[in-house]
Amino acid sequence: MYRERASRVEGVVVWTRTAPVRADGPVYPVLPDGCMDLLWIGGRLGVAGPDTHAYQPNLQGGTVGGGGECVGVRFAPGIAPALLGVPAHELRDLRVDLADLWPGPESREIVERVATAADPAAALESVALRRMALAGPPDPLLRAVVDGLDAGRTVASVADTVGLGTRRLHRRSLDAFGYGPKTLARVLRLQRALALVRAGAPYAEAAVAAGCADQAHLARETRDLAGLTLGAYEALANSETPQPSGSSTTA
Repeated sequence: MYRERASRVEGVVVWTRTAPVRADGPVYPVLPDGCMDLLWIGGRLGVAGPDTHAYQPNLQGGTVGGGGECVGVRFAPGIAPALLGVPAHELRDLRVDLADLWPGPESREIVERVATAADPAAALESVALRRMALAGPPDPLLRAVVDGLDAGRTVASVADTVGLGTRRLHRRSLDAFGYGPKTLARVLRLQRALALVRAGAPYAEAAVAAGCADQAHLARETRDLAGLTLGAYEALANSETPQPSGSSTTA
């Protein structure tokens, strides 16, 4: 079962997922969405980088198996690198322990705080918000890039709007989002389309509304980025409460 709530800071979502006791049923994949997550799973504190393809959660062993609870704080595209102190492209398609990024007593103190908290989700949220306060407000230019691409505008148009050439925008995007603006645009478009599919829209209507050329285009993008056919995605989405975000479990 997956649940989420908005944090008191814009662009941050707190989520929990309780894994089933049995792990032999269908598992909802974690799909690319441009986001990054701070994770608490199985007594480990970690970070999920931005994905370029579907990530299949491991429901065995010390991750999310045995009916345990996973807790995460999800950051909208472009927010996490500043508070983590690591360019997003260095974490692309990776799940890493926080201690690998913050060695020494700081990460150990955070682990202890979350491990002993009555509400691990609230404790993890407090850690994230404190780091955000130290890092300062998100760059409004990056927010404008995400908003423009999510509105279906071209990379060239977004680059002109924010006052960057396409090459500079590409470099900034690698650091902020983990990949270039064209990839981010594809990921955001897929998320728009699949949200419409989950809401019951016919595939062809969802495709056009999200900015795909047609249903066949959406089907190709779903296979490439999610590793699923549209029918398989819809069946999984109906089989358990879906995770609308990308990075929510560790390997």
